Amino acid sequence: MIFLWCKKEQISVNQCSSEKAKAAALSFMPILSWLPSYPVKKYLFSDVVSGLSTGVVQLPQGLAYAMLAAVPPVYGLYSSFYPVLLYTFFGTSRHISVGTFAVISLMIGGVAVREAPDSMFMNINATGSNASDAINVELRDKSRVQVAVMVTTHPGQPPIVLGLLRFGFVAIYLTEPLVRGFTTAASMHVVISQLKYLLGVETQRYSGFLSAIYSVKAVLSRITSTNIATFLLGLGCIIFLYVIKILNERFKKKLPIPIPGEIIVVIVSTGISYGLSLSKEYKVHVVGNIPTGLRPPAAPNISLLPNLVTDSFAIAIVGFSMDVLLAKIFALKHGYSVDGNQELIALGLCNFISSFFQTFAVTCSMSRSLVQESTGGKTQIAGLLASLLVLVVVVAVGFVFEPLPQTALAAIIMVNLIGMFKQFRDIPSLWRTSKIELAIWVIAFIASVLLGLDYGLLVAVTFAILTVIYRTQSPKTSILGHVANTGLYCDVDEYEEVNAAEYEGIKIFHSNSSIYFANSDLYVNSLKEKVAVCLSVWKQTETLLWGKYVKHLLSLGLT
Repeated sequence: MIFLWCKKEQISVNQCSSEKAKAAALSFMPILSWLPSYPVKKYLFSDVVSGLSTGVVQLPQGLAYAMLAAVPPVYGLYSSFYPVLLYTFFGTSRHISVGTFAVISLMIGGVAVREAPDSMFMNINATGSNASDAINVELRDKSRVQVAVMVTTHPGQPPIVLGLLRFGFVAIYLTEPLVRGFTTAASMHVVISQLKYLLGVETQRYSGFLSAIYSVKAVLSRITSTNIATFLLGLGCIIFLYVIKILNERFKKKLPIPIPGEIIVVIVSTGISYGLSLSKEYKVHVVGNIPTGLRPPAAPNISLLPNLVTDSFAIAIVGFSMDVLLAKIFALKHGYSVDGNQELIALGLCNFISSFFQTFAVTCSMSRSLVQESTGGKTQIAGLLASLLVLVVVVAVGFVFEPLPQTALAAIIMVNLIGMFKQFRDIPSLWRTSKIELAIWVIAFIASVLLGLDYGLLVAVTFAILTVIYRTQSPKTSILGHVANTGLYCDVDEYEEVNAAEYEGIKIFHSNSSIYFANSDLYVNSLKEKVAVCLSVWKQTETLLWGKYVKHLLSLGLT
């Protein structure tokens, strides 16, 4: 009877119902749960201000990060519209700003340049002295866009599958020191890649092992051919943006919205470039043609996939780790929760669906997310409005930015990464708190700088997993003593200043790890070392008592 009742209960639990179907739908598309109860009078004005402010930042960043991805600037605008629109429906974070991100864009650019190098598109009959005249730029850019789209389509699939299988917990292995060390190294790669645009020199773009060193060497070898007009304009943009960043930080409580330094730089530098004909008169490189309107959907070039699988997974890992890390930070600050599994699904869908409209991979951006949050954004509606602002530019006024100097975009990228370099401050802090986490940070940084971002990430993740094994295999053990007049017990050797006292005839043994086969010997040896004094009075039966004692401990799994 009991068996039959249990079986009946199990069947009823596994049966589908309208309530479970509704819960599944709400989980898959969170907008269905919060939009019907959206407090228009309370939230709408804040979301409008936040959305417009974020959109103003998203425009120049989309143009700039397209350069990092080695594709024409308009594709950065596409990537600032479609994924942001989709995240509104599928995302669980109210404050992160999804879109182009420097690290992801640089990784995509490295793959695009590797698969479609300049040497594949040389004009045999070219007669110009300029290096760009000898290259079929149109065909090269078309090929690089195909690579960027394919490397975006594929990383969209694993996160969706992992999210549906509830594998969001894997984010715990992407520790904060690993992510911060990796992104600091990536920021160095980004800044180095922008030096040639800041100086106006022509150099080859490198990727892979020692690419940072080769890139610096290439720029230094051509530094005598620096375009003075390009350099002065870029330097002026950097100084202006840095001053604006300081003012926004210092007066953030007094300013209703941050001063939009980036859009000011874009507008002013575009005006100067157009008015003075910088491209024709001073050979300053500009953005160039920006087609008006959206592109029709198109299937990616599947034949490119075999060479891009490894890169796709690396990009997916970095994108998801940044998304979850920032989402949890803002959720903790504002008192709500985010679903790691749903974030996997959301980011996967954003990249996968958008790639059919010629976008490259995206994730959330720290700088834009801070703008969205600090300007009063309350919900994903702010991100939706930011994407609509980008849409207006793409459809109506994109051509206005054609005279925009590339050096201005390089300045925007460099100044935006100042916050990333502040992560070097982690080193003294981690030295004081955890040497192992410091080692993870340093290994992630050094490996990513020297080996490239893809192999650097692989080395960092592998090392982080090895530290988990090391920590569990080498547990910290101690003898605890009672702190007088409290209910606290602490290590009698480590906290001598509080005079923790042991009870006479009793040893309280503590280990910070569970017992399993890999650490059992170390556990037993430590236990013998620390409490054997209690057994010395029974010398004749020491072996027997000790064997039974340890056997009992291991059977209980006592720690």
